[in-house]
Amino acid sequence: MHWVEKPGTSLEAMRRITVLVSQELRAIPGVRNFGSHIGRAEVADEVVGPNFTELWISLDPNVEYGPTIAKIQEVVNGYPGLYRDLLTYLKERIKEVLTGSSGAIVVRLYGPNLEVLRAKAAEIGAAISGVEGVTNLQVEPQVEVPQIEIRVRPDAALRFGLTAGDVRRTVMTMIRGTKVGEIYEDQRIFDVTVWSQEQARDDLASLGRLLVDAPWGGKVPLRDVAELRIAPTPNIIQHENASRRIDVSCNVQGRDLGSVAREVEQRVRAIRFDQGYHPELLGEYAARQASRQRLFALSALSLTGILLVLYTDFRSPRLTTLVFVSLPFALVGGVASAFLSGGVLSLGSLVGFVTVLGIAARNGVMLVSHYRHLEEQEGETFSSSMILRGAEERLVPILMTASCTALALLPIVIGGNRPGHEIEHPMAVVILGGLVTSTLLNLFVMPALSLRFAKSTKTAAE
Repeated sequence: MHWVEKPGTSLEAMRRITVLVSQELRAIPGVRNFGSHIGRAEVADEVVGPNFTELWISLDPNVEYGPTIAKIQEVVNGYPGLYRDLLTYLKERIKEVLTGSSGAIVVRLYGPNLEVLRAKAAEIGAAISGVEGVTNLQVEPQVEVPQIEIRVRPDAALRFGLTAGDVRRTVMTMIRGTKVGEIYEDQRIFDVTVWSQEQARDDLASLGRLLVDAPWGGKVPLRDVAELRIAPTPNIIQHENASRRIDVSCNVQGRDLGSVAREVEQRVRAIRFDQGYHPELLGEYAARQASRQRLFALSALSLTGILLVLYTDFRSPRLTTLVFVSLPFALVGGVASAFLSGGVLSLGSLVGFVTVLGIAARNGVMLVSHYRHLEEQEGETFSSSMILRGAEERLVPILMTASCTALALLPIVIGGNRPGHEIEHPMAVVILGGLVTSTLLNLFVMPALSLRFAKSTKTAAE
């Protein structure tokens, strides 16, 4: 789960709300463990403030997954006013790797001016909020937060022989600290940092009294060489491709991801954008489309390679065409399985189709090659009896290939689309369904087609 409160929310407030939800979630039967971390360190992989919290929930494997998740979601929905989501670990990792966001659909808006970006992002959010199936809609919370602003007065600093760099280095040391060394103890490294006392940086008046070393040896109060004030500042400014950006993200529930994404794209395209501003559709759907196109392109190249290899081996256009055109029949079972399991083609499903295609191609090549071996090496006359003999001799290898593959995938299919199986389950369903039709293809269809079209030119002439 993610909790995202308004920027500027204190650590104590986030800790309080996390403790409350912890008590509610651990009271649900089946919730085994609960953990959380609030914010991230500045050198972490994701730098976020204390208003961002990740909550980790583990379930007892013996409880029913669906009803337990429904109870957890009910508790989560009881905390309005903040962004929240509930994902399996694998789904969360996949989404954040794809776009840096946990939303299934992300509209990323680019442009130079932050105020215009905020206004357009709010307009996009309002436009897509009415799309059926959109849930957990969030406009990236880029708001103004109070921040201390220190502006050096060059004329005043010059009278004391100071430069803007001198003032900046002193202020950075006093307010944020400066690393000056390291201590090694018990095979651990501790940074040594110079910092001011806490009471010296409590308010603007205390900061104004900070002393800056002058070149001639004296000390000058900071207020004498700089202006101090609290100014509104964006809590975060995101940049990508040398442009500022802001995200509008959402998840999908109760409707097909593809249809929701297409409707969202239509509504976003209907919005007018000034020059220099443009939206881009990202997220799980966009990444899946890009992966699908790339996979189709690579599959086309692979099929071309298969065609060339087959022709190089058979030296016969008829045999090559026979094996090649029969391959789509092997995919019928995979398509039917994908339709019966929800009708959604994921990346795992596409990998399953490629696997079925490979198995069917291998078995088809081996069957036709065996017919050619019987005719050319063992002197068999091309006839229905030779076709039956070849099919019988290839029966065991074909069934063994299908059986071993099916037995390996059957536990994944029976187990259902459980957490952690978001990729393996649809892949296993497609492969298992494709194995049925590919086996029928190689045992019944290919022998009949071979009897009709695989007769060599020499045999046909005789």
